[in-house]
Amino acid sequence: MLPAEKSEILKNSLIFSSLNEDELSGLAGLAIERSFQADEFIFWEGDEPDYFYVIAEGRIKVVKHSSSGKEFIIAFFESGEMFGEVAVFEGKPYPASAQAISATNVLGIRRRHFLDFLATHPQMAMRIINILGGRLRDAQGRLKDLAGERAQQRLARILLMLASRMGHTIPFTRQELADMAGMTTETTIRLTSQLKERGIISSVRGQLIIVDEAKLRALAEGPPTV
Repeated sequence: MLPAEKSEILKNSLIFSSLNEDELSGLAGLAIERSFQADEFIFWEGDEPDYFYVIAEGRIKVVKHSSSGKEFIIAFFESGEMFGEVAVFEGKPYPASAQAISATNVLGIRRRHFLDFLATHPQMAMRIINILGGRLRDAQGRLKDLAGERAQQRLARILLMLASRMGHTIPFTRQELADMAGMTTETTIRLTSQLKERGIISSVRGQLIIVDEAKLRALAEGPPTV
C-alpha cells in the first residue's frame, strides 16, 4: 500500500480526520499493513498490546470468552474505525480478542511510536478521550440491557443498533446476534421467527432485513410483549 493510500485511510477515520496533510503523512509513515482472512484473529485476550489498528476495509468483532468457552460479542468495527487502543493506552494486555468477520485489511501502529506522536499532538489525545467516553457509555447501556430487559426487547435494540451503522440489511448469523445479545441461539431463532411472523423483519440468503423499523423501534423502546 502506498503512503498516500495509508494517509487517505487515516484521514477517513474519525479520530484522525482533523490532522493536516503533513501530520497524516507522518502518522502514515508509522503504520504497517496487515491482512486477515474471515475468522482469523488479529489478537487474543491477554496478548501484550504492541499495536492498535485502523480498519482499511472489512469488519472485525471484539469478543470475550467465558470459562466454558461461550463467546460474547462486545462490539464490532468497520472501515475507518479504530480498535485495540484501550489496551495500548493503558499498557495492559488486551482485555478481549479481535477476530475478522470477513477478509479484512488493517493499518497497525506500534504503541511506543504512537505515544511519541501524541506527545507532540495533544489535541489528538483529547479526541481519543472523547471517543473512549462514548464507547464506555455504549458499554454501560449494553450492561443495563442485559441486566434489566426482556429477551425480545434486547434483540430489538441490537437490531436497531446494527441498522444505524449498516443499513436495514444485517449480515450476521443468528449465532452472532445471540452472542451480541447474551442469549442462546435457540432463543434468538425463536424471537427472530416471531419478528418475521409480525412482518417486522424478513430474511434472505442468511441475512436479516428490517422491513418495519417503526414497529421494531416501538418494541425496543416500549414494554416488552413476551
